[in-house]
Amino acid sequence: MRYEITHTTTYTYEEAVSIGHHLARMAPRDLPKQSCEFHELDILPEPLSMAGYRDYFGNATLFFGLHGSHKSLKVTARSFVDVTAPTPPKPLDTPAWEHVRTAVHANELTPDAEAGEFCFVSPYIRVSEIFADYAAVSFKTERPILDAALELNTRLFRDFKFDPKATDIATPVEEAFKLRSGVCQDFAHILIACLRSIGLPARYVSGYLETLPPVGKPRLIGADASHAWVSIWCGAEHGWFDLDPTNNCMPSERHITVAYGRDFSDVSPLRGVVSGSGEQKMVVAVDVMPRKPSGLFTPVQPPSQSQTQSQQSQQQ
Repeated sequence: MRYEITHTTTYTYEEAVSIGHHLARMAPRDLPKQSCEFHELDILPEPLSMAGYRDYFGNATLFFGLHGSHKSLKVTARSFVDVTAPTPPKPLDTPAWEHVRTAVHANELTPDAEAGEFCFVSPYIRVSEIFADYAAVSFKTERPILDAALELNTRLFRDFKFDPKATDIATPVEEAFKLRSGVCQDFAHILIACLRSIGLPARYVSGYLETLPPVGKPRLIGADASHAWVSIWCGAEHGWFDLDPTNNCMPSERHITVAYGRDFSDVSPLRGVVSGSGEQKMVVAVDVMPRKPSGLFTPVQPPSQSQTQSQQSQQQ
């Protein structure tokens, strides 16, 4: 599937801001089953300084600085992406989860051991017996890892309620687990906490969902906004595979990957610090529109009085 994605974030400040330093991670990744054909970032007001780089996890990251009084900030990301459905292994053909756990904690550098860095605690995720006990229901002795993970993904989907009012960005994962409610960020954090609490690598994935589903297909929860899901390491032979606990599925061509890291703190689409006083308000709008394989993308006219950062520049 080919997609045209527009992601707009607008901040309005109660009092004028004199300085703002921001990081943007809004460029879809190039992956074996996904290619980003075009990406640009329009920023108003125009930044005084900009620098693009790849962060530790390989995510395209743009730093930009605003110097001068301003009462609003508008960042619009436009991307053209081509996504092909991955081909996961048969769940029962993956190795026993205990074998993967042992391999990722090896003392020598191997692909398994490299994935092991995603076993540890991170700013938003702690390991705990409550998560280990919840995971243990699915992770029985010698059960194939993907088979067990799919059952855990389904249990979380059935046991937890999607409720945007139940939590906020700062809600601890333990509290969301007790509430049995939350949004995609909470679902992803809880699933990762469960997997890490039994010694398995899991990483947080941010991205988008197709806004308008094909005829006869259900509209996925989280469309029209940034979405989050999880990748689990299934051993060196199979690598990483994604799970979406919010929608009880394995992400396919309807999921577009932007970034991944240990938890949300590593992949926030836009974050920063400002010098000023008063409250601020943020409004986010996301539009993911599919295009026919033989069709052309709608051309994007670069607006005047804006700063455009191309994908090529971000990769420098």
